[in-house]
Amino acid sequence: MNSNSKRREDYHKKRSSLNLHRNLALAAPSKVFKGSVCARIVGILLVLCVSFGLAWAAHMYFALHSAIDGNGGNYATSARIANKQPISVLILGVDQGLEGRHDKGNSDTIILATANPSKNKATMTSIPRDTLANILGDPGNKYNMFRVNSAYGVGGSSASMRTVSALIGVPIHYYVEVNMKALKSLVNAVGGVDVKVPFSFSYDWCDFHKGKQHLNGRHAVAYVRMRHDDPRGDYGRQMRQRQVITAVVHKAISVDSIANYRKLVNIFSKYVKTNLTFNDMLALALTYRGCSENIASGYIQGHDAWINGSSIQVASTQQLQKASDKIRANLDLEKKVLDNDETKLNKLNEQNNHIKWKDPNPFTNYQIYHSVVTDETNNNSTGNTGGNNTTGQ
Repeated sequence: MNSNSKRREDYHKKRSSLNLHRNLALAAPSKVFKGSVCARIVGILLVLCVSFGLAWAAHMYFALHSAIDGNGGNYATSARIANKQPISVLILGVDQGLEGRHDKGNSDTIILATANPSKNKATMTSIPRDTLANILGDPGNKYNMFRVNSAYGVGGSSASMRTVSALIGVPIHYYVEVNMKALKSLVNAVGGVDVKVPFSFSYDWCDFHKGKQHLNGRHAVAYVRMRHDDPRGDYGRQMRQRQVITAVVHKAISVDSIANYRKLVNIFSKYVKTNLTFNDMLALALTYRGCSENIASGYIQGHDAWINGSSIQVASTQQLQKASDKIRANLDLEKKVLDNDETKLNKLNEQNNHIKWKDPNPFTNYQIYHSVVTDETNNNSTGNTGGNNTTGQ
């Protein structure tokens, strides 16, 4: 290669290098401009994501709102919940449509729950469905002494609230009525629940093993319905009902259940009735949720009795008073000595028929003194505050 060729090659390399630097220098403003475009695109995407998120949240809010309150319902938060006062809720599991039934049905599950946000404490008290009680309907109406679960057939949730309130002498502010057909779908909607099975058993083609077990909807229904093979009978079933209800509550308020809100809305609108508004439930979820971490669970123990050919559970005055004291304490109410139709009947049977509560044999001489059941009890059992159905004193 001659010297001229070499010089030309060096010149072209130098020129190319200069042009490259010059082009890069000229392109610098364009690079800044491209970065600005990218930032704008990212910003727009973020705005869209937030907008879609807000739209989805709004859709979920109004869907739940409509399912719970219905069209034209009362949306306001009740004063009691807005002021973070203790509340009581009667939970009724209605058996309508199960086992071939097509009538109104009875409330085979009766649980009175309380929540006190200042104490971060809740109680769940099961009331055996066969407990003897004065069945109260509309004010002024007089019914018979019979099983407490028959109150629902007389006057729905309202009659159940009045009857239970008079039975244990506590105010009942709200109710949640659940058709038991919903349990399967509800448990599935929250992804199943974990329970501690007390003993191994099989029921309705479902097997349960002692210890911790995850239940889907079908197994949950079988788990809470089995009674005859439980050594504790209906009391064992009540315990299992409280287990499943507690587990469902914990799962329903968890974040990972929000994705299934459509299923929950459909189930709620179809199978659940309540006098709690949507805003009530929203406030409960935000300000009362700490109570779910400290739940004192219990039940009213009855004594077997045969009355007029019917198998009945008769609760002693001591058992009723114990439940009343526990519930009133969590409602920040003073203790109140029970003096109702049930305690009066107990006293008369102890005096006249020599009933012994420690006798393990079923009572066969427990009598209903109808003169004890007065209209005065019906008239004094109901009160209303703040537009909500508040029952009791």
